[in-house]
Amino acid sequence: MPTTETRRLNPGVLWGIFFAVIALVFIVIRSTTRDLIDVRVAAVSRQNIVSSVSTNGKVEPVEEFQAYAPAPGVVAKVYVEVGQKVKAGQLLIKMDDADAVARLATANATLRAAEANLHDVEQGGSQDERIGLSGDLSRAQQQQQQATKDLAALKQLQQKGAASASEVASAEQRLETANTAVQNSHNRTTQRYGATDRAKAEAQLADARAAVAAAQNSYNDDNKRAPFAGTVYSIPVSAYDFVPAGENLLDLADLNRIQIRAYFDEPEIGKLAIGQPVKIAWDAKPNLTWHGHISRAPTTVITYGTRNVGECIITVDDARGDLLPNTNVVVTVTTSQRFNALSVPREALHTEGGDFVYRVVANKLVRTPVQVGTGVNLTRVEILSGLTEKDTVALSAANNHELTNGLPVKIVE
Repeated sequence: MPTTETRRLNPGVLWGIFFAVIALVFIVIRSTTRDLIDVRVAAVSRQNIVSSVSTNGKVEPVEEFQAYAPAPGVVAKVYVEVGQKVKAGQLLIKMDDADAVARLATANATLRAAEANLHDVEQGGSQDERIGLSGDLSRAQQQQQQATKDLAALKQLQQKGAASASEVASAEQRLETANTAVQNSHNRTTQRYGATDRAKAEAQLADARAAVAAAQNSYNDDNKRAPFAGTVYSIPVSAYDFVPAGENLLDLADLNRIQIRAYFDEPEIGKLAIGQPVKIAWDAKPNLTWHGHISRAPTTVITYGTRNVGECIITVDDARGDLLPNTNVVVTVTTSQRFNALSVPREALHTEGGDFVYRVVANKLVRTPVQVGTGVNLTRVEILSGLTEKDTVALSAANNHELTNGLPVKIVE
């Protein structure tokens, strides 16, 4: 008969195999039944990252004309209305100017008198004086001619012995007197006024002209005209109102040329620069938006109420006359822009010991170092390296569970 040899295994080996199988089963069961942590995630994507800062500002005209009362008086007439567009030189408002008219008339009369006086000095006297001097000269010349004839006749008679030497000497004296009279009359006609007289007359004329200019300015101050084309945006007075000296009568501005004076808190000043684009909003017209740019960046820090701020001037580029002076607006300055930048939500970025994120790979978290760019705003941060558009990053875990490297996770919406 054939025989069968039975080999028996060592009991220790059997027990070892048994425990190994049990351990393997435990590990498999543990790994398949371990709780997964719910996490919120976001895909790495390319977006435009815009950084901005906002504050309040006040609208003010670039070119403004404010009319004031030059002296106490009554508003005679208002020629324009609030909101009216006016041309350069157009009469806006008129004060009661009776005194100014009287002063101007007096100054003009004084000027005409000074001009006439200088003319007389240049011509050697007034017309009546010149006529009188011409008559005096003519009479002196006639007397000179007669004295000359008389002297000649006496000399002939003296040669015949019919006239004495004393008679000839007397005739010669009369001729000399006549010659002197002619010379004096001629001098009075041509040299009546000297250089000193002319200088005095010219000085009087200059003073008279200055007085007219002052009176004219005073008269013009009572009649307010537009120095440039613009829009009347305020008239705090009415016709027949009595106003004190210096009272505001009217405000005019070119509403197509306006700017905004804004104050930014000290931590934001370093982000501002000339030329940065600005968006402007006004609560009174919520459906409209204006645009501008920074034309003057803050140069120092000042105290504004309880704040330390930097003053910034913003030029409005598309003013259409519908943004009124002295209104309060909200300005938003775009401090940086990154277009089509690879980015993640700021919530996904960790900075402890260096910048990193947790990528989700096969339902586990993988700590991944990243390089952060300059494109940062309140919600997104630019990633220069360490991630691709195919990656998914963890944002936060349920129940505030701490995120760690290798943590098993389950993605939730």
